[in-house]
Amino acid sequence: MDFSIPELTEQVAHSARDFARQHILPHVMEWDEAQTFPGDLFREMGKLGLMGVLVPEQYGGAGLSYLEYVAVIREISKVCGSIGLSLAAHNSLCTGHMLLFGDDQQKARYLPKLASGQWLGAWGLTEPGTGSDAGNMQCAAVKEGDEWVLNGTKCWITHGISAEVAVVIARTGEPRQSENSTAFIVERGTPGFSGGKKENKLGMRASETAEMIFDGCRIPDANRLGKVGAGFYQAMKILDGGRISIAALSLGIAKGGAEICAGTQAIRKAYCTFSGDILQAGGYGHRNCCRRVVDTAGSGFKDPGATRHQGSSHGKILCK
Repeated sequence: MDFSIPELTEQVAHSARDFARQHILPHVMEWDEAQTFPGDLFREMGKLGLMGVLVPEQYGGAGLSYLEYVAVIREISKVCGSIGLSLAAHNSLCTGHMLLFGDDQQKARYLPKLASGQWLGAWGLTEPGTGSDAGNMQCAAVKEGDEWVLNGTKCWITHGISAEVAVVIARTGEPRQSENSTAFIVERGTPGFSGGKKENKLGMRASETAEMIFDGCRIPDANRLGKVGAGFYQAMKILDGGRISIAALSLGIAKGGAEICAGTQAIRKAYCTFSGDILQAGGYGHRNCCRRVVDTAGSGFKDPGATRHQGSSHGKILCK
């Protein structure tokens, strides 16, 4: 298999690298220690095309492939894992869900705002009592006329407070039954939709993680994504892309740490050998992980109909 990196991918990586060094690196410690979520930074990334890497140009996006997307997440995460995490969640989860399952009107309404960085996106699946057991979620939507009434709480949501729009998967059938959930688009400012508790995390502290609370929140049926009952199926498809994101994120953090450590390799000894020898040996594993991520992402992009589940899972495991 050819693991050479296309020129376009290199150019995109270079742009992301320069942006991270100029706009993120000087503030990393400040943002992390104060748990500051730098919302304005994401609008600046939108101007560079980083908020809609995979979004077609017709909707204001960069129209690039998963190869470039992986490169962007890796380069941003080399400097700050928090910003890399938020960028990945926005691109692959919220924006990715609308791109893959939205109708033409939904795409035209939301994708330009998300791709430009004008709006920040969130994605709500996890609940306090249901993580992997998504079929038993308690957040439920009930149809009333041309509207759905949403009640419940989603937790540990990236941008749960700050996002202007969220994709929310809610139960629309009986618990533990097949095809019992549906995805909806919910805009910030919709009555009954509010941000809840912000988590005090041990790491990734500049990336906002919080609850989303729905209390009698009325959503027009026009904001339903796809068929009623297709929510779980859609979520699993979106999480395939999410695994690629986490693999790229982890790879970037590791590579950034290795580059920092490389500055001391010529002067520090460990276990009677130079630290540089240890870093060089570890580099083989790093390169293998990188190749696996690029292979996983590239193969999925070349054949949009292909199943990326196993490959993306392997990539995530190898790079974490």
